[in-house]
Amino acid sequence: MNDQDQIKQELHTIRDYIRWCMSNFGEHDVFFGHGTDNAWDESVHLVLSALHLPWDTDSTVLDARLTGAEKDRVLKFIEQRVHARMPLPYLTNEAWFAGMPFYVDERVLVPRSPIAELIDNHFAPMLREGPVNRILDLCTGSGCIGIACAYAFPESDVDLADLSEDALDVASINVARHGLESRVIPRHSDLFSALQGEKYDLIVSNPPYVDAEDLASMPEEYGHEPDMALGSGPDGLDITKRILREANDYLTEDGLLVVEVGNSEVHLAEQYPQLPLIWLELEQGGNGVFAISAADLKAHREEI
Repeated sequence: MNDQDQIKQELHTIRDYIRWCMSNFGEHDVFFGHGTDNAWDESVHLVLSALHLPWDTDSTVLDARLTGAEKDRVLKFIEQRVHARMPLPYLTNEAWFAGMPFYVDERVLVPRSPIAELIDNHFAPMLREGPVNRILDLCTGSGCIGIACAYAFPESDVDLADLSEDALDVASINVARHGLESRVIPRHSDLFSALQGEKYDLIVSNPPYVDAEDLASMPEEYGHEPDMALGSGPDGLDITKRILREANDYLTEDGLLVVEVGNSEVHLAEQYPQLPLIWLELEQGGNGVFAISAADLKAHREEI
């Protein structure tokens, strides 16, 4: 009898497998950072997802016994999560952002941007009042930011721009999943290169921004995410600097640029002390998100 057969003989209920999953997470020092931040939530989500049960299943179901095939599927999920260090959203092909589900796989980052809080607040008070007709989600990945913006601003048309064709394929799946094909358009573009002549009231970007030092020390789970979506030069700012230099040409006169740079905030603040970036306080956690108006970008264009 192999180890897996022994486990299947000794564990019977959903609750049993959640507990055993937690023990494995603790034994192997699993990192949490792709949708949950603790072993209990991740174990519940993993086991229920493997069983095709919703995350808010009634707790009485936890004492239900599993079939042999169900046990095999749960154990396979645990093996991939613990030993292959696969982020859970890649196992379930689903991640939540701004209260909505999105399809994800290893072609895109797992959505986790604190920009979700800003979307929920309609980017107030930085964004000027009035209709928001056009929005650009730059470096869109799964499309989650742009799609969430489309819900927040139902009068808007949204472009999802990315250099990766693979990422745009995933974004297209999510546009269709949310039924937004008439308003949200994936566009293949190296930043603004394919957007000549376009103007946007709001440009939002979560570009690659991890500096070389942080990239080298990230937990194994991040190794499953696309390299091009994480690192951006020694200080993490190669792409952000391009965005700052070019964005004004694509903003309306009263438009707004919002960019996430994470821990590379310190590098950006040091290199551009004269730039009037508004570093945003985030009540739900996260850091390194700034906003700057089109007018301020234009006024400081020669200094960028």
